[in-house]
Amino acid sequence: MSEPFEELRAGNLGVRVARTGDEVQAAQALRFRVFFGEMGATPDAAVRESGLDADIFDAVADHLLVLDHDRGEGPEAVVGTYRLIRRQAAARLGRFYSDDEYDLRPVLDFPGEILELGRSCTDAAYRTRGTLQLLWNGIAAYVFRHEIGLMFGCASLPGTDVAANAAALSYLAQHHLAPEAIRPRALPDRYEAMDRLPAGSYDAKRAMLDLPPLIKGYLRLGGFVGDGAVVDHAFNTTDVCVVVKTDLITAKYSKHYERKAGW
Repeated sequence: MSEPFEELRAGNLGVRVARTGDEVQAAQALRFRVFFGEMGATPDAAVRESGLDADIFDAVADHLLVLDHDRGEGPEAVVGTYRLIRRQAAARLGRFYSDDEYDLRPVLDFPGEILELGRSCTDAAYRTRGTLQLLWNGIAAYVFRHEIGLMFGCASLPGTDVAANAAALSYLAQHHLAPEAIRPRALPDRYEAMDRLPAGSYDAKRAMLDLPPLIKGYLRLGGFVGDGAVVDHAFNTTDVCVVVKTDLITAKYSKHYERKAGW
């Protein structure tokens, strides 16, 4: 675990990287409540017994946390989380999490530091614009400190019915497809076509507005999607691979830190 930046505060809420194993476990417990308790994911026996959403990637990741200091100063304060895995961390396992769904060769060939984002969730009582903005501020600070050039990761649409998500998938494929040089592609045995409806046959504005907040956040940062969706039956989702070049983030935060330092 690393402490790449000082905690950022917004009133009683703060965001920083987990410092202790107990804080990581609190993030895993939150993930369990959200993914398995709310979203209908199906836990295996070990996950069900532990009450934790945990896997081998947690040990090599940094865990970004949103903390409500009104709830305390330890693990009990964790109300939001995001899992961050850099290239060197993934190398310890020989792969990224997203390798299970996508051919990441275009991303891996990127000449610079890359960061996989995943397992994002917040407690139901904290799903506000302010909490999401605080998470993004934490990611931006992390990106700036570690000189990340490209972020990527699987983001989810609800449910496993591809037809029900046809408008959203078509909108993403037709308006936000990644340039070929950085375009992941769903693995052949899991590939679901995204461009399902002809342009003009559906309400593109409605489709954009109905996207999950996390995906809309990536798009606002200039993000793209890879080629093909993947149905994840265990997590009751339809996944797309999002890719974000960090130019906009680093430019904004360079100015922020220059102002803070009085440069």
